[in-house]
Amino acid sequence: MTNHWNDYQHSDVIMAIGGNTAENHPISMKWIEKARETKGAKLICVDPRLCRTAAVSDIFVPIRPGTNIAYLGGLINYILENEKYHREYVENYTNAPYLINENFSFDENTGLFTGAEDDPVRSATKYDMTDWQYQTDADGNILKDTTLEDPNCSFQLLKKHYSKYTISNISKMTGAPEDTLRDSYEVFSSTGEAGKAGNILYAMGITQFTHGAQNTRAIAIIQLLLGNMGIAGGGVNAQRGQSNVQGATDMAILYHIIPGYNPTPQQTHATLEDYLAATTPEKNWWSNRPKYIVSLLKAFYGDNATDANDYGYEWLPKLDGLDHSHIPAYKYMRDGEVEGMICVADNPLVGGSSSRAKLHYQKNLKWLVSVDVVENETAAFWKGPGMNPAEIDTEVFILPAAFSYEKEGEKANSGRWIQWMWKAQEPPGDAKSDLWIVNEMFKRLKALYEAEGGVVPEQITKMHWDYDGVGGEIDIVKVCMELNGYRVADGSLLTNFVGLADDGSTACGNWLYSGYYNNLENPATKKRIKEKEGIGFNRDWAFAWPLNRRVVYNRASCDLEGKPWNPDVPVIWYDEAEQRWVGNDVPDIPGSWDFEYATENPFIMNPEGVGKLFSIGYQGVGGLRDGPMPTHYEPADSPVPNLLYPQATFNPCSQRFYEDHTVETDEDRQKYPHIATSYRLVEHYQSGSVTRNQPWLNEMMPEMFAEISEEHADELGINNGDYILIESKRLQSSDDGEQGNIKVKACVTKRIKPMLINGELKHLVGMPMHWGFMGMNTGASANDLTPSVGDANTTIPEYKAFLCNVRRAD
Repeated sequence: MTNHWNDYQHSDVIMAIGGNTAENHPISMKWIEKARETKGAKLICVDPRLCRTAAVSDIFVPIRPGTNIAYLGGLINYILENEKYHREYVENYTNAPYLINENFSFDENTGLFTGAEDDPVRSATKYDMTDWQYQTDADGNILKDTTLEDPNCSFQLLKKHYSKYTISNISKMTGAPEDTLRDSYEVFSSTGEAGKAGNILYAMGITQFTHGAQNTRAIAIIQLLLGNMGIAGGGVNAQRGQSNVQGATDMAILYHIIPGYNPTPQQTHATLEDYLAATTPEKNWWSNRPKYIVSLLKAFYGDNATDANDYGYEWLPKLDGLDHSHIPAYKYMRDGEVEGMICVADNPLVGGSSSRAKLHYQKNLKWLVSVDVVENETAAFWKGPGMNPAEIDTEVFILPAAFSYEKEGEKANSGRWIQWMWKAQEPPGDAKSDLWIVNEMFKRLKALYEAEGGVVPEQITKMHWDYDGVGGEIDIVKVCMELNGYRVADGSLLTNFVGLADDGSTACGNWLYSGYYNNLENPATKKRIKEKEGIGFNRDWAFAWPLNRRVVYNRASCDLEGKPWNPDVPVIWYDEAEQRWVGNDVPDIPGSWDFEYATENPFIMNPEGVGKLFSIGYQGVGGLRDGPMPTHYEPADSPVPNLLYPQATFNPCSQRFYEDHTVETDEDRQKYPHIATSYRLVEHYQSGSVTRNQPWLNEMMPEMFAEISEEHADELGINNGDYILIESKRLQSSDDGEQGNIKVKACVTKRIKPMLINGELKHLVGMPMHWGFMGMNTGASANDLTPSVGDANTTIPEYKAFLCNVRRAD
């Protein structure tokens, strides 16, 4: 998230796309309402159904699930064709003038870019990105055309690519009325001038697609064209679904990164030198990666990490080039390649795609550890539908965990604010904090490896591990100090990551967090001083990574001379008298950089120093694997062909893990004719493990249901409250008599309407995702129906767009 929730008050136009802000993110909605009340801000909601955000919006754009890039591509085309873009910003702060290799092209029949080739390992398409690179002169300098007229410049390539995304075509693909599209485009593109701010909010309705990363890229392109990046009230702002999802990703809970968003080493990176050579650019802030990695290794391995052994790099696990995310992990489990699973505060048998199939895959586990506050469906899989406990040999361990208010520590919210949370009460019985459980688990594992050895025991036995406190408890301050970073010689805390070194003299668990706990008496994460003057950034309330910066890339909030685009709400500015950058935020400009360099390079995390309209690939570092510009591909389950690219199916770079798993034939489309999507409710939370065990919440939302339109209900002879059966390609009637559908109540509603898609009327089915077979309030799981096919870059499952059949239950 580039900005923060308080900053929404400075927005002139807010677009909520792929997220139900009013219902699922009420604190952010508070600041949206303030902007509307104080400055007449407009709210645009782009969503398949009339959700609660849509109900209070100024413009509601109903779109078919899975057509986000079509809608956003239409907005890009509208901005370019009507010259709504911020010319000075685009010319100086993006790669619009940069010339791309003359061999680059795009095939509008196949929907493929230059360099497409088969990837037999992933059963998908991959790209050789050679022709996606910049043109350079003999000295290696990038060639540019500041007139933005050269047909090979990024700007013209962008304009050409989106020329087909006309309002007429977008209406046919999305089902949104042309007038509504035009109104939303005109209102949002009005922010493309100095002094205006447009804000785009998104959530899982953007990311949970086979083209989810490109959905987000499309949003970023729009904000760059309009000059909305780095300014107050602007940005690309992810609405996190839990209070500490940001913190979880910061700490590398995902397999492809290690703390601080550094890439996980591959097996081809045999030495630390190999790894750094492959991942460290010559220019931009990531040129500091050696300092962050060496300091991280010192935090991991302590005195065992020396210059002589690459600071313990040899012990760091390496990836084998395969995908190890949620979808393939369960495939490996099915195939007998995974013997055990530790599941911490997660419930994949409700929250994961194709969950009914995964219920059976877990039978292949020898052991399962569940760390949670209740016995959830994943822990109790042997009690699930169609399970026979006598046939299951899995040994299940349940470790009772403390709830969020029964432990202390910090959380990182959606705006990157790392805020300390104090314990409200002691956990019941034997329940312990996650930190205590992980500490004790590791110590026992280390003792076993020391006694019995293993494949690479040094990965565990050489680890620096000293977090014990008084009376058998864990000392959380020791953890905080390590995350913040310290000098190895004397243990003194570092002020921030500027003090990190690559010579083994510093240790730091996460460079981005450096500074959040840099003194023991009054650490920044515990500060609670509300701002009395300024623009609401509250810099003395908690700590925002990096360096307590509230708006990232804020150099772009000023023109070339350092004067704010919006002097009424200045983020930073260049003080001529003091000859330095000052402002309401920490300037996103390294202190050692001179004015000229900082002027030319506001986007310091990119090697170019500018925002990328055209995303060149770096053959493994940077760039998206499915193309330099977002392109409309249909979902894996699609009711219609691709209107723009006739020979294109769903994202060609998305890995196929299972055979005969998605709807790709006309016969399948007739069998599963209806479009389905999933979402959340305010009364229940995530997989419902906690909320479905609360009587008062169950009284408010007592059972699973599916929303269908009045027109759809009339066609099927269904009344409100009738039970209906829903099936998909993943869950269909089988010869062995196993139930091939989910049974839920029908909620016949005006919130959902039929959609006219390229001349064909299509019906939409909406389902919440909170129910399962455990707890006080049980019900069918929507994710029994969803496909296990994921985004080409992240492999996040496509929960938000799939096909199903609906019929009245007998």
